Amino acid sequence: MNIFAPYLTNFVFRRMVIVKEDDKPADIIPQEFAARTLAQEYGGGAFAVQDSVVVFSNYKDQRLYKQPIGTGSLPVPLTPDYGAPDVSYADGVFDPHFSRYITVMEDRRTSSLNPATTIVSINLSNGDVHEPKVLISGNDFYASPRIDPTKKRMAWIEWGHPNMPWDKSELWVGYFSESGDLTERVCVAGSNPMLVESPAEPKWSPKGELFFVTDRGSGFWNIYKWVEHTNEVVPMYALDAEFTRPLWVFGINSYDFLGKSNHIVFTYRQLGKSYIGVLDCDSGSVSLLDIPFSDLSNVVTGNDYFYIEGASGSILTSIAKVTLDGNKTKVISFSIVWSSSPDVMQYRSFFSTPEFIEFPTSSPEQKAYAYFYPPLNPMFEGLPDEKPPLLVKTHGYGREYRERLLKKWGIVDVDDCCSCARFLVENGKVDEQRLCITGRSAGGYTTLASLAFRDTFKAGASLYGIYPHNLGASYW
Repeated sequence: MNIFAPYLTNFVFRRMVIVKEDDKPADIIPQEFAARTLAQEYGGGAFAVQDSVVVFSNYKDQRLYKQPIGTGSLPVPLTPDYGAPDVSYADGVFDPHFSRYITVMEDRRTSSLNPATTIVSINLSNGDVHEPKVLISGNDFYASPRIDPTKKRMAWIEWGHPNMPWDKSELWVGYFSESGDLTERVCVAGSNPMLVESPAEPKWSPKGELFFVTDRGSGFWNIYKWVEHTNEVVPMYALDAEFTRPLWVFGINSYDFLGKSNHIVFTYRQLGKSYIGVLDCDSGSVSLLDIPFSDLSNVVTGNDYFYIEGASGSILTSIAKVTLDGNKTKVISFSIVWSSSPDVMQYRSFFSTPEFIEFPTSSPEQKAYAYFYPPLNPMFEGLPDEKPPLLVKTHGYGREYRERLLKKWGIVDVDDCCSCARFLVENGKVDEQRLCITGRSAGGYTTLASLAFRDTFKAGASLYGIYPHNLGASYW
């Protein structure tokens, strides 16, 4: 089994690489192309592979291209050239029954501030360029079109302003007509006005049952199954943990089915640490697996093995192959097939082992969690009475945590960062006069607000964040 993954060649372009076991990774698209989409700004889900054919979004013009793998053929365009990279595609899947590619399309030609997002189909039956055919429209945002094994149904996620997908979204299933249109549709989750939830990651089992992740009830994203004949959903495994990640990017794959079986390999995050396990959907039994990763991302499965993207305090981001025993309950082999830093082991003596901490917040009887990485360098040693500096990075989990920010963004998140820093100072772990903070995107805003409205931190760096630039000279 080959693994296909995008990787960063510089700060602008992304390429695509094929990772072969016992062989070196190799690019599968020409140097002048780059697999990267700008859909919903952060992109993700820029390509899909089926039967030695890859369809990918090209960064420069944002058009979709098709290319056979390993034949030396050049990519051929599938979508029109609109004269500018104003139409982007993401999160696509092959639909071999109708010889087409189904994907999310974001059209910024009319308005870059409020683009039109739809789910469309792209003809694959010949080499001609066709205008995409709209299958689903009407809402503000779409993600995760997924076709069932019978090729008769498709699931997808949609949401609308002013919600983000982790605030409130809907999971729908549509039924294909003989012409390939979606003539009948049903909302599986998210339409009940008395139940706020944010379903994500729909996935069809080999038996044709629909699974997905949602945060109804507990406020944590857990795995559920749709009962089609009653249009009900049932929980498969309940835990105060996150079984997916916020939909910042397309193409998140937090769980997958092992081959044709009814076993799910899943990942979840609890108290800042990632775990991985196998769920037997028939018996309901769960087996946690022991692997050296403590931070897990995407998983792709085979019959009795899977590939997982992960890292730990001593292993930089890597892709590993994990083989299971016959019962699919234990790991019999773990091997890294690709690493972002193959020579990392020679620097292992410099890696700090994180310490889990729980600290009080400014909210009564509410606590938050963090990992503290004490300084470690075998070549240097601090003075006996000297405390090290501190760099804070912001994170969070669970709907309860997210909703603490509602109408209080820039307040409670700042309070939590300050509380964490003060906790470490009070416990004698860091120097109060050398507290720093950094963040990106929402964390960049937290960084700037911490520096502007609190006196806890002495310095900070917003790698990218939001703030009114016209106030820059006055506040920052």
